Amino acid sequence: MMGNTLCAVIRPFTEVIEAVIFRVALCCGQQRPRDFFYYSDDLVSLANTTPFSVNEIEALRELYKKLSNLVIEDGLIHKEELQVALLKTPECENIFLDRVFDLFDRNKTGVIEFEEFVRAFGVFHPHASTDDKIDFAFRLYDLRDTGYIEKEEVRQMVVAILAESGLQLSEESLEAIIEKTFADADADLDGKISKEEWEAFVLRHPALLKNMTLPCLKYLASIHLVV
Repeated sequence: MMGNTLCAVIRPFTEVIEAVIFRVALCCGQQRPRDFFYYSDDLVSLANTTPFSVNEIEALRELYKKLSNLVIEDGLIHKEELQVALLKTPECENIFLDRVFDLFDRNKTGVIEFEEFVRAFGVFHPHASTDDKIDFAFRLYDLRDTGYIEKEEVRQMVVAILAESGLQLSEESLEAIIEKTFADADADLDGKISKEEWEAFVLRHPALLKNMTLPCLKYLASIHLVV
């Protein structure tokens, strides 16, 4: 039950990731993006340290070029550009999009660079390691970046997915979900879920990891990119 509940929170997150691929690839080709330089040696290096082939990384480069020039033509992805690609507006707030951006922006520079883009997508590749998927899912819930998942963070995510789905729960039902989640995951009963506790919890509820894999990433090189 709890695995399915938290799985439902991750699903919209992965749908946002998938939408980046298809909406940008198929719908944002009206304007030719500014030239983006990334040398072949760099592509090979990325292929050697991610689940992607060189051809797949070249396809990701085309996606990146389009996305990074939607609003500000500087060859970097700003949050406004993700918002335009996914929500058709640069000003709408969305907790899932915000979390996508925060986790992709590994260097915390306020923009997503190409290497960050590739490595973040790599976590969702069918060939990515289970450990990488577990770690990414943990950071998804660790909204405050404290190294622990706390009850208020689970509450925020559950409330957000209910709002996105147009659903409502009574306060009592919401509290029951949170308490049951922590009863299952919080082994030492300290009121927060550590990385080790999260790993054990996820392995008991493998459906959580199912939504951390996007099969379409195996076929990036065959996606029709309009440039």
